Parts: sequence; C-alpha cells; structure tokens
Amino acid sequence: MDFQLKTLTTHEAASTEADALILLWPDARDGEDVAQADPLTLWARQALADGDWKAEAGQWLAAHRLPGVQPRRAVLVRCGDGSARRVRQAVEAAFGALKGGAPVRRLVLQLGALSPLAVRAAVLAVADASYRYTATLSQPQPRALATVIVGVADREGVQSTFGEAVATVRGQELAKEWANRPANHATPSDLAQAAQALQGRDIAVEVLGPKEVAKLGMGAFLAVAQGSEQPLRFIVLHYRGAAKSVAPVVLVGKGITFDTGGISLKPAADMDEMKFDMGGAASVLGTFQALAQLRPSLNVVGLIPACENMPSGRATKPGDVVRSLSGQTIEILNTDAEGRLILCDALTYAQRFQPRAVIDIATLTGACVIALGQVRSGLFANDDDLACALLEAGEAAADPCWRMPLDEEYGEALKSTFADVANVGGRAAGSVTAAKFLQRFVKDVPWAHLDIAGTAWKSGKDKGATGRPVPLLVRYLLDEAARLEVRPARPSKRGRRAAH
Repeated sequence: MDFQLKTLTTHEAASTEADALILLWPDARDGEDVAQADPLTLWARQALADGDWKAEAGQWLAAHRLPGVQPRRAVLVRCGDGSARRVRQAVEAAFGALKGGAPVRRLVLQLGALSPLAVRAAVLAVADASYRYTATLSQPQPRALATVIVGVADREGVQSTFGEAVATVRGQELAKEWANRPANHATPSDLAQAAQALQGRDIAVEVLGPKEVAKLGMGAFLAVAQGSEQPLRFIVLHYRGAAKSVAPVVLVGKGITFDTGGISLKPAADMDEMKFDMGGAASVLGTFQALAQLRPSLNVVGLIPACENMPSGRATKPGDVVRSLSGQTIEILNTDAEGRLILCDALTYAQRFQPRAVIDIATLTGACVIALGQVRSGLFANDDDLACALLEAGEAAADPCWRMPLDEEYGEALKSTFADVANVGGRAAGSVTAAKFLQRFVKDVPWAHLDIAGTAWKSGKDKGATGRPVPLLVRYLLDEAARLEVRPARPSKRGRRAAH
C-alpha cells in the first residue's frame, strides 16, 4: 500500500481524484468561523445544525456522489479531542461505514491540523483496518486499498512522524504475516528464511542449526526442540546504524512456531492458536523491517530461538534436569513452560554483545492475560530508566504496557531440590515467577521482559495476529537513538517498583 502525504485544504481534498474520502472532524471545529465553506464543511455544519451528527468520537455520516465532491463516496467522522486514541477510533468507524460497497482502491484521508501523533495513529489505523491475510488461501482476495493520500495542514510539520508511521506499518504487517501463518507454513527454517530476506546494507543475518547450538551449550533450548521433527534455528540479526563502539540494544523474541505443550499436553480446544506462540519472534522481524527503512543511528541485535514444542519419544519429560548455556541447571516440572527455556539461553547469549539494554518479547504466560487482558502488555524490568522509556514509548505509539513487580520474594517459588532452579513456580503470580526465572540469566545488564500473551493476537471472529509490540519497539528504538545523540551512555539506576 502506498501512503502519500500532502498539504491539502478540505476544499482541495474534496477535489482530489479518489474512490472515497474520509474527513476527520475534531470537536474544535464545531465552533469554527468559516466565511466561505467548501462542500464537505457545509455538509458537516448542516448536519450539526440539524442535530443529525452526535458529538461523540466515532459518529459518522456517509454520502454518495455528494455535489462538489470528486470522490464518489464521502464519510465524515468525529474524532473528539483529536487525540491519537480518538483518531484511531474514528478511522476504524469510517472504514466500517465504507464496508459493503464497491472496493476502494484510492482513498483520501483528510486530517487537517491534527497533531503529528494523531497523524501517526491514523496511518496505523488505516493499515490495520485494510489488512488481509492471503498466504494460504486458494483464491485469495488481496487488500483492495492501494493508495492512501493523507491530507494535512502542514506537510513539513508531520513529515518525520509520517515516515515513522509508514515504516511501522511495514514492520507490523510483516509481524502479522508470519504470526498468522499456520505452523506448517512457518517452521523454524521458514522463519530463518524470512530473516535472511531482510539482509541489506544495514542488516546482516546469521542462522545457527542444531549442531552449532549444541556446541554452544544451549541445553535448555535443545531440550525444548528435541521432541520435534523440525530442526531448530537460532537466528541472529544485526542492524548497524552507529559506530562499532556503540553498545547495541538486544531484542530477544520467543520463536515457538507451534506449542502443543509437549508431554504436558495442552487441551485440544483452541490449540490451533498456538501457532501464534512465535509472536515475539515475529515482532523482532517486524522491528528490523522498520529499522531498515528508518535507519536510526544506533546498533540493534535481534535474537530468535526458533523451534516447535512437540510430544514424542524424544521429548523432554516432566522432572528432567537440563543444563543451560549459563551453566545453571533447570528442573523441567512442566514442559508447557517451554518459552522461558529457550529464552534463558538466548538471554545468556545476548551478554556477548555487551549490550546497553536487553529486551525480550514473548507470548509467555496465560497468567498475564488474566492480569491485563488484551489491552496492555506486561512489562517487567530490573532498571527504572529502561522501564520508563518503554512505558513512554508504548503510550506514544498507542501500544501500551504496564509495569509489573519483580520482588525477590517471588523467586522463592522456583526453588528445586534436584536442580538450581525449577522452570515453574505454581499458579500464584505465574507471570511474575516466569519473569523471575528469566531474570536469573541477565546478570547486571539493564533488562526488560514484555509478556505479550494477551496482546499478540485476537481470538473469535476477528482471529489474527496484531503485530504488537512492533509500534512500541520502533518508538523506543527511535527514542534511544535520539538519546544517544544528546549524551553518551551512562549507568542506569536500578530499582524495583510494583507498577506504573
């Protein structure tokens, strides 16, 4: 899809050749004094005067072949205070109004003087509303929308944010594409090929197989993979946007391409959704796609341990003890707590890059879904500065997270008689004990864990991947690049806080 940013008045938007036009109307325009109004503005003011257009974000009016308006279909939609949240709500409502008619291939989205963050939200909302998965359909119906002309009052004032939004869309859609694919079309080897397709001037990719992983000593990762016929892949991506001496941010994405639970088999109901268990890996791929387009001045490493978790005669059994790359031994009490096992070896591997920060992203626990639902991702961090940066990035990107506790006492649940640590700690505070397990493998590096089990995909009639938290990660990395330009790296303050 081609997004084009143009400086347009409402009158110019009405004269632009397109199949449809969406005009966002903030509350601030209700009292606007306009001496000579264009057809769209006159239509809006008449509807307001007649009381036919309620003052509520998402309320819309639609017309066909409106006199003086070139696009054959026009939708007026209220966007409240013009905030990013209300703008997204308005765009979603407008697309609902356009459903059912002839395909819209060329769209004018008139935003006027809305803020850069609102423009960003509008672009992401258009992409989300028009996305179609087609990879495994015999007769695919691809996205009809090909061109979106985004009209604003001041093109130069929003150009940077618009560019970020378009790059984020590209990355988020790559993440959706791979997370949506059935497991037999998204094997660990397929993921490795998707990563290799990102190689270019600024991105290099290395792929390790079972022999290399065994030689490294990644016993926890190997233990999860050994029950599957599909060979594991350990994918290492490098984005080099700064001098070699600049310490990188390391992103670690959980890449369980299908999770049966292993010997601790999951219930059959909804097990098909376990193809989404590589949502963390998909988000890392999507973030690198965006980095290649935005080219910020920092270094980023992406680590994706990819494998299936399957039951077989070779599969790990409850009670088995394995040795991780860190040297710590782990008692596997539940083979369905496999994500933390592949992540712990990747987190240990991350130390070799002497990173400025490590962020792992994983569909890790059902407990996080119970705690936070599908609105916010769970955030755990050993570093206050990193936690605050991620929280701020999430709010700015409309991809929010919520900080959870990491008190030392939670780690007591992971004690084992037969190994250094158990991989589960019981039902109580399950998302926290999972994070405490991971924390054992990060040493003193600033680290954050994003549990996206509730936000990586939707169930029900709208089943599908969301591409989260690509927007959060892209915003964080751009902010981090800006911070690097302002000042050199400095030690971060450590601390524990229950929530934000």
